[in-house]
Amino acid sequence: MLYLHDVWVNWFEGEENGYNVCHFHEWRKDDGVELLDQVPLLKVEPILFNYIENDLSELPQQLLDDIYQKAYLRKNHERIQLDYCFVVTDGVGILAVDTIGYNIPIRKSRLIPRQEQLVYEMISNHEPKEFIFYNQSSKKDFHILSPEPTLMLGLTRKERQIKQLLFMALDQLFSSNNEAEIRYWFTEWCPERYQTIQELNFADAWEQLYEEIKFGWSKKHEIFCENLIKGQPFFEKLWEMEHGPKVN
Repeated sequence: MLYLHDVWVNWFEGEENGYNVCHFHEWRKDDGVELLDQVPLLKVEPILFNYIENDLSELPQQLLDDIYQKAYLRKNHERIQLDYCFVVTDGVGILAVDTIGYNIPIRKSRLIPRQEQLVYEMISNHEPKEFIFYNQSSKKDFHILSPEPTLMLGLTRKERQIKQLLFMALDQLFSSNNEAEIRYWFTEWCPERYQTIQELNFADAWEQLYEEIKFGWSKKHEIFCENLIKGQPFFEKLWEMEHGPKVN
């Protein structure tokens, strides 16, 4: 088995979509970066890599058996054994995974560029190992609280976080089923369509607003999000984590 040593990881916990597992250039000073003293390296088929990167489903039992207790975390000069921790690649993407003892990829991290280059060199002459796993053919369901990758393409870490907050606020707006409220917010987004919006029922107004908003990202999106979440402490707290306390 191949092993990497002295690997810096920045764990993103409970992320089912790979776009939220930030690459090194988006790491922040206050992220909790850790050092893996040793970690096994696996080369797998692209279908399995995609399944691990973009899902929180059960990992193949054979994979778990292969890497069991072969990784170590270095912390305060201690070497701490980890049950199920590994680095996986399909030859293109690279991901560190720690299940924290479960059988699903709870924590995921990218690697620093120097370690990524080392991975490519180490696996260049190795064939991918095949593992049997379920859900190989099932298509993942994306929805407003788990947006499809195309909606996040090209956005920065901050923009992705604020856009997901906007989607959460829109989802709450949908749950309220308040026709006057949805017409108000749709008019805020498209004031030039005021007359048409007043004739829409709730479902049509919400659907059209979502379709208008879901692609791309702009200052207009950001201002709309800030206005939409005002007076909602939970959403305001999420906003402050990215922006600082600016909501009045």
